[in-house]
Amino acid sequence: FFFFYERDEVLGTVGHLRMDFGSGGKGFHHTWWPHNEDRFNTPEFKEALQEFVRIREEMLQAQERVYNAIRSFITTKGLEGQISAVFDQGIITLTVPDSVLFEPGSVNLGAEAEPVLNDLLILFREYREQTINIKGYTDNSPIPPDARFRDNWELSALRSVSVLRWFVDAGIPFVRLTATGMGDLHPLYPNDTPENQARNRRVEFTLERKVGGMP
Repeated sequence: FFFFYERDEVLGTVGHLRMDFGSGGKGFHHTWWPHNEDRFNTPEFKEALQEFVRIREEMLQAQERVYNAIRSFITTKGLEGQISAVFDQGIITLTVPDSVLFEPGSVNLGAEAEPVLNDLLILFREYREQTINIKGYTDNSPIPPDARFRDNWELSALRSVSVLRWFVDAGIPFVRLTATGMGDLHPLYPNDTPENQARNRRVEFTLERKVGGMP
């Protein structure tokens, strides 16, 4: 959902207030066009703002319930150390160490990847309203000159695409999936020890709720 207004500094007017809620044009939608900033004190604006706050709170609560269910699934299946989960402002992030999914320096899924990916598949099938952004991360170690990859960015991108293709082949609609290579950006820990570098090499799955359901 979106909530914003635009201001024309020359004319001193506010362009619009808009809330989109849903996918494919479905769900809640509200657009309001004031002519000046005094209109922010109108009942229409206040009603739209209250509706936005209500819907946002409902979405956050629903997403937190999904997060708690995922945490319970991870604990019940004994997946700690293979899959971790955090919840922040409505976004669920599942993290898998790269060593679980890939051989060192490879973009091909390793033998140990299949069981973990199948566990994630169960979750993604259960919560079909979630979009899934697959993000590959590396540490800051430079790529050797004779490697088939130009840099860590390319390595992480190809790894995230490999994971995406696995889920598409497993039946997850591609419209729910995106793949992003992050390289050595956003390390979880300083890249100052081999142990910390290993922690930074990971694949993240960020889940965001889309209203109205998806295929």
